[in-house]
Amino acid sequence: MIAPEDPPGFVVRTECQKAAANNGFRLERGVEKGWLRFGSTTAQVAIWISGASKKGPWLLSVDRPEVSAELNLSPEPETPGPGIASFAFTTLRGLYDALDRIYRLGVSLPDAPLNAFRDASRDLPRTTEAERLVVQRVGQDVFRHALLAYWGGRCPLTGITDVELLRASHIVPWAECETDEKRLDVHNGLLLSALWDAAFDAGLVSFADDGTAIGSQHLTSDSATALSLSNTPKLTGLTGAHRANLAWHRARYGF
Repeated sequence: MIAPEDPPGFVVRTECQKAAANNGFRLERGVEKGWLRFGSTTAQVAIWISGASKKGPWLLSVDRPEVSAELNLSPEPETPGPGIASFAFTTLRGLYDALDRIYRLGVSLPDAPLNAFRDASRDLPRTTEAERLVVQRVGQDVFRHALLAYWGGRCPLTGITDVELLRASHIVPWAECETDEKRLDVHNGLLLSALWDAAFDAGLVSFADDGTAIGSQHLTSDSATALSLSNTPKLTGLTGAHRANLAWHRARYGF
């Protein structure tokens, strides 16, 4: 069993505070049986961090099941923590990487962008078509920021990180979503480079459940070459919600 240092010594406490602050968790919430609890003003998730000693292992616990489910980490069964799932890392680098991902999930999972949109659009009129378009632009801007966080500011197909070249691609288009929850759900979106976004939005490319890129019969050979379709890596990290939306996209465009 890996147990936290209780009470945490100076080195463990300092490293935990530094790791939390450097990854967006700057609100200290006290100590619970050797675990230091932290929160964030922007990420909707609480975390606990500790260490077995000043040399590690480093321990992390989270309070939201939907966040822990998307970390792609195996919980440490011999490290019972105060959250719903706990993890152990042999290095501080591993802890930092996990905290970065947790923060991005905390600001991008479905309820966070929806709440941000409601706050930003609460007082906006919706009487005329022009006013409704303003509200839509607000929502699309919120959605874009959420996808940038969720995908780490990187197109998973091309590796492009230039924000100006990245597009927030709805899988089920905004106009065809029945609710704001659907419109602002990050699982209904992909962060793609401009060329891939245009092809995806036009139904010229889509993705299989395993993330394999597939081209439409209407995609020309020149366009397939420009997209490097045959050498495109698989989309990784797809959830069941992503796959359900991609199934809609494939059916919509006849794949």
